[in-house]
Amino acid sequence: MQTDRTTLPASLIVVGTGTLWGFYWLPVRRLVDTLPGAWGTLAIVAAAAAILAPFALARRRTARIDPLALASIALGGAGFVLYSIGFVYGRVAIVILLFYLTPVWSTLIGRYVMGWHTPRLRIVAIAIGIAGLAVMLGADGRIPVPRGTGEWLALLSGLLWSVATTGIRSKAAARPAEAAFVFALGACAGALAFAPFLEPFPARLAARDILPTIGWAVGAGSLWWGLSIAALMWATPRLEPARIGILLMAEVLVGAVSAALLAGEHLGTVEIIGGALVLISGVLEVWPVRQGGRAGAR
Repeated sequence: MQTDRTTLPASLIVVGTGTLWGFYWLPVRRLVDTLPGAWGTLAIVAAAAAILAPFALARRRTARIDPLALASIALGGAGFVLYSIGFVYGRVAIVILLFYLTPVWSTLIGRYVMGWHTPRLRIVAIAIGIAGLAVMLGADGRIPVPRGTGEWLALLSGLLWSVATTGIRSKAAARPAEAAFVFALGACAGALAFAPFLEPFPARLAARDILPTIGWAVGAGSLWWGLSIAALMWATPRLEPARIGILLMAEVLVGAVSAALLAGEHLGTVEIIGGALVLISGVLEVWPVRQGGRAGAR
């Protein structure tokens, strides 16, 4: 049990992380002006990997880590980079909400792939999450499926993130600096895999755009992919998983409000209802349940 001395700062860090990521779409959209498609995201994660490399290589503990854990961390980075690219092609709030369907996929993977026990409350969470997805995507009366590259990338991002976190939870992971570095490397690989198929690399970059582009990439890589993730890794073991999951949902509110105020992206009433169901699903997924009969569950 953690003391109040660590619980309060850890909670503030988690809320701050969620709030910060609610603004992440800003540097991603800003870089599109000079690096279209996924190239801007690639610049961000490449900068993050370069910044994190000295801290990770200084410890040199990677050889002691289970290969599945390393692969899971890298897959998490690849999944998260799709979330980043989704902001280029989709509406901010919808992209974030589609990503936050991860509890649904995580529960299904835990149940049918890992063989973990599924409490009834998790089953309710799945039903509500899927209902929220259908309501949100079918708001205009059409078939409730993702539309456009951004929504598909966001949905795939959440699915990959669920697979990754399942692997991370089942195996011993690396220390924060090493994990963040491998995470960034996986993100680089994911961005490189998608970038050529989404937009061609710009033939040339105007001289006046070089320094601003580097500044945005290094700033976003340092703040979002470096500092915030390292801080979150410090806070995570000091808080209950339920509290972390709920506090991180600040990202949804901040992302939706910031996109409405700064980009003029507004959600309709039906979309808001669907989004609310998705958030309720997330809350139920992390809600404490009785431990009896949960042998093997994570």
